[in-house]
Amino acid sequence: MNQKTFYCLIFTAFISLAVHGQQKAAAEQAEYYSPAPKVITPGSANFGAPSDAIILFDGKNLDEWETTRRSASNEKWTLVDGTMLVNKKSGDFQTKRKFKDFQLHIEYRIPADITGSGQSRGNSGIFMAALPGGSGGYELQVLDNYNNSTYVNGQAGSIYKQNPPMVNACLPPGEWQRYEVVWIAPRFKADGSVESSARVTVFHNGLLVQNDLVLTGDTPYLGNPEYKMNSPSPIKLQAHGDKSEPISYRNIWLREL
Repeated sequence: MNQKTFYCLIFTAFISLAVHGQQKAAAEQAEYYSPAPKVITPGSANFGAPSDAIILFDGKNLDEWETTRRSASNEKWTLVDGTMLVNKKSGDFQTKRKFKDFQLHIEYRIPADITGSGQSRGNSGIFMAALPGGSGGYELQVLDNYNNSTYVNGQAGSIYKQNPPMVNACLPPGEWQRYEVVWIAPRFKADGSVESSARVTVFHNGLLVQNDLVLTGDTPYLGNPEYKMNSPSPIKLQAHGDKSEPISYRNIWLREL
């Protein structure tokens, strides 16, 4: 190697290092290290609650819940073998606490001996934000749609009467099924008008069925959706009036966002 070639190689290496240094500096301009995300211990592989979760039902008691129908007996749903069994006589069941934005995990089971058809087969619902006085809210439908047809915006995984699920992810009756929900509550101005609409993302048995859906209002059985100023709100489970066998819930936890 002659002297000219040697100096050319040295110069090329110097330029390469300089360019690399400039690229690294430019890349580091878009990097930041604080604040670091909070460290959370995930739940167990069987969908256990993470370390920062609010436990709404773990099979031990119903202390976090109350009936929406006030009565002298104050009858509640039934605690059976670590599960929460719907009591249709006592009416809907809702959390005593109120929430705004959250991640919710909830599991349910349609009885193996379920009867009926259409909307009269394992009907219940999860209201991400219940309105006062039992007047409805924003419902994620619970229903047995394993070989059971109904209107698609009323089947399991739908935002009731607004949007059908992207897929039918139902398991056979008798098996435990699960929802993972990310709920962003509506925001209201001081005069009660809507500042931003509610949004929801839902996974049903691990499959995406609602992808950041923007709701047009609440989910009434009759009439058009509308927003009513009410936030934060309880989470409500429905005791539907059909005559099919009651369903069960378990392992309900929530992370506030």
